[in-house]
Amino acid sequence: MAASSHNPFPRSPNPSTRSYDSSSVSSATSPRPQVQLLGNLIGSNTRPNTAQAPQPIGIPSLPPATQTGFQPYTPVTATSVMGRDSLPPTESVASTPGLSSAQLSNVSAQKRAYRQRRKDPSCDACRERKVKCDATETTSCSECSSRNVKCQFTKETNRRMSSIKQVQDLEKQIERVRRENSTLRRTLAERGEHMDVDGDGAEQLPQQLLPDLNSDPRRRKRAASLLQDPSRARAAFRNFSRGVLKPPAPYRQSQAAIVVFDHPRPPLPPKTIVDKLLRQYYGAVHIMMPILHWPTLQHQVEELYQNPTNLQRVPISWHSMFFAILALGSLFSTDPCPERTLRASEFLDASRSLTDPWNNDFDLDNVRASFLASLALNELNLRSAAWTWLGFAVRSAQDLELHLEVVGVRSRVEADMRRRVWWAIYVLDRMLSMELGRPFMIDDTDCDVALPEPVDDHFLHTEGPVHPPHVMPLTHFLHTIINIVRSFSAIRKAFSSTVIEPPRLATFDNHLIACQKMFPETYESNTSFIAPHMLMPLAYLLSTRLLLHRHNLAPGCPPEARSDAIQQCKVTAIETANLIVRTNTTLADTATALLVTHIFRSTLFLLLTGCYDLAATCLRALKSIDVRRDVAIPCGRFLAFFLQILATKQRDLLAVLPRSTTPGYHAQTALVDPRAVQDALMKDEELLIYVSADMQASTETAWVWVGAEHEAALAMPTSSAGAGLGHPDTRTGLNAKEREDWGGWDNLIELTRSLTSGAVSPASAYAPRAQTLPPIKVEQGTSTLGSGTAEIGSSRNSPIAGAASGSRSTERISIANII
Repeated sequence: MAASSHNPFPRSPNPSTRSYDSSSVSSATSPRPQVQLLGNLIGSNTRPNTAQAPQPIGIPSLPPATQTGFQPYTPVTATSVMGRDSLPPTESVASTPGLSSAQLSNVSAQKRAYRQRRKDPSCDACRERKVKCDATETTSCSECSSRNVKCQFTKETNRRMSSIKQVQDLEKQIERVRRENSTLRRTLAERGEHMDVDGDGAEQLPQQLLPDLNSDPRRRKRAASLLQDPSRARAAFRNFSRGVLKPPAPYRQSQAAIVVFDHPRPPLPPKTIVDKLLRQYYGAVHIMMPILHWPTLQHQVEELYQNPTNLQRVPISWHSMFFAILALGSLFSTDPCPERTLRASEFLDASRSLTDPWNNDFDLDNVRASFLASLALNELNLRSAAWTWLGFAVRSAQDLELHLEVVGVRSRVEADMRRRVWWAIYVLDRMLSMELGRPFMIDDTDCDVALPEPVDDHFLHTEGPVHPPHVMPLTHFLHTIINIVRSFSAIRKAFSSTVIEPPRLATFDNHLIACQKMFPETYESNTSFIAPHMLMPLAYLLSTRLLLHRHNLAPGCPPEARSDAIQQCKVTAIETANLIVRTNTTLADTATALLVTHIFRSTLFLLLTGCYDLAATCLRALKSIDVRRDVAIPCGRFLAFFLQILATKQRDLLAVLPRSTTPGYHAQTALVDPRAVQDALMKDEELLIYVSADMQASTETAWVWVGAEHEAALAMPTSSAGAGLGHPDTRTGLNAKEREDWGGWDNLIELTRSLTSGAVSPASAYAPRAQTLPPIKVEQGTSTLGSGTAEIGSSRNSPIAGAASGSRSTERISIANII
């Protein structure tokens, strides 16, 4: 080997012929320098460079040709190459007796190097002389070095040895190109530039699309002036650009103009009612969407009622926003249902009457009024109307450039209110789009506004935030909700695939678990009570998790993926039911439409999977809400229909499934295995359509409407379109008869109890009848998910990356007892 340095011919392929050097034809077990082998044998866990790089998450390894179906994610580790270990275990070498550690390492290295040479092809010269070749990847063999000849590989017989190595080299090159592309993409993104890639390379990994928690969006580029003092150009621009363009929002100057749109102002409600509605608004809306500086609002309301007769002095945009606030406060008040809904409708009509449809100069209160109207319409179960008003809020906010971080704002309070208003609109856009299955109106790449100040608005002043000692500065949940909904862009991108693979699900689950840890410690405790209003921000997290896993319920997914989707949705539903149990009061006055819809979806999965006790808990929660949320009655009517179908199918299965018989006893006394009944129900395609519920509301995700264009139109009941917000037919989509004929919540709870008595819940063990069978000793193993209560945040409850279905209960019957 020492002579290799004097070889005038470097070890390289012959340029005139197709040749392969040792680096291209040697196998994965090519000889290595002795020091490297010693390091591996002494106990280091790292492998040399011959090991294949770990497979990136999101790109699972290819399965073998004989493997079919939906497989859990198993990355290729660095300790294996093509499925085989690159080095033998150290125990087989260390078991050689009579050798010291140093001698053991030398002998092992020589033995391994010899075995490696046996598998490697020889160079041309060594093959002609029929001698051993000790060439490595970087040096020529000793035979060629001593003879001063070129160590090359050109024989045709050597080429057949290079296929495995060529595949490995190609895999390394592909992985290196991927890393370089990712680095280049991040570098260009930091510079604000865009890299055009083709369709195959445009798909990014989920962890690249998910933003970091509490991280500000990346700042966009701003143009810089080359003039040292452009004040003259600014003055001329302001003067001569009117009617041609408008300056950016922070640099617009108000003009003294005659107000053309001055609708008659509606009368103000009594001050006592206003104070009550403001308290309700604060406890239900402001803690999640703090788009108002509360001390400023209280001061403005006091000034308004000092002279309630002269309302023209109040800006009409603020007046419109004020009535929208009162409308939301009415929806969450403790007044009886018909009165508070009618009063909310009146306040919304007053707010709309003060909105100029042809307005061309918006202010922040215009945006707030549109956003609050959209929020109220969503609570009234008028989602299409809410979607329309939200679009108006998005466009007017973009006209004010709320989506950009600006430097021209003179007050810290005003700057933070701009951020809060924009992020509240962003949250509603993401959540409403996911609920309706519609595209987002806001593109993340267009926004660079920073997150709001992490302080409550009581401690936010013009000069900046002030933190009193020993006081929690943050009392709202806006930051936590923002972290949840910022993942919706990546989730929507995953929804474009027929099935979401386990690596992607693992990435999203880990992100949602990290968001869950940001909630107060009260949520983690499994014994303490939680306030009902604390469930409202948690509804964003739980609903997102259920919608994510429910996507794999579609018929195009493999059976294993659909079964795993049902189990993961069941886990989220169990967690929801356990949180409801921990609330110490009713949910009637604090539940949002999002929470009601999520409880409805959770109830469907709990009924399908046989968790009837927890399903009854969700039904009691919906009963406490009842008509206070207009979406609750349609949900109850759908659940009544689903329970009837489920009970019918359960009875049919109990009649046709084989019964487990014991020798010496009549077959009629035996019971049907409840697990077989439950498995058959969870595979019933008709039930899966009903459980998917609002997945059938979008053309992209629905499968129940296939072929409906060839059917005759059904006779639908008359609609009360145009009846106004105060009419219940408009808000529920049901006429008076349909709102009454489903039986009520008590009937649903009784039907659920009948399902429990009709078939044993899979959460409980199978127990034979004592009066007909002898006593049998049952040794029960781990129970399935759904037995007892589940704990929030526990590893047993939270979705685990690539987690499969919950383990079934195992039973062993002693043979001696049977005899």
